[in-house]
Amino acid sequence: MNWLSLVSYFFGGVFLGNAIPHFVAGTLGRPFQSPFAKPPGKGLSSSTVNVLWGFSNAVIGYLLVAHVGDFRLRSWSHILAVGLGVLLISMNAARHFGQFHGGNTTGRA
Repeated sequence: MNWLSLVSYFFGGVFLGNAIPHFVAGTLGRPFQSPFAKPPGKGLSSSTVNVLWGFSNAVIGYLLVAHVGDFRLRSWSHILAVGLGVLLISMNAARHFGQFHGGNTTGRA
């Protein structure tokens, strides 16, 4: 097992997880925060920008998972690396975007 492949799968999961909120908000026609907004990460970008940003994140995630090493769906270490990347970026996004959309930022009910 090559540890560099696991690192690639982890970051592939990060990109795949980051693709979801941007792509979904964009396809719903809603403006959403993106790195291209002013100020970056706080201002709103158009739905078109978010679709493009989400799609590019999905492509990068796919390339990191499917074209680095020999990714196997039945390998627990491979799935855990991708899953951990998705989980960590999703938790980070929930806390960050919760500040702007009324979400719970403290982690308490």
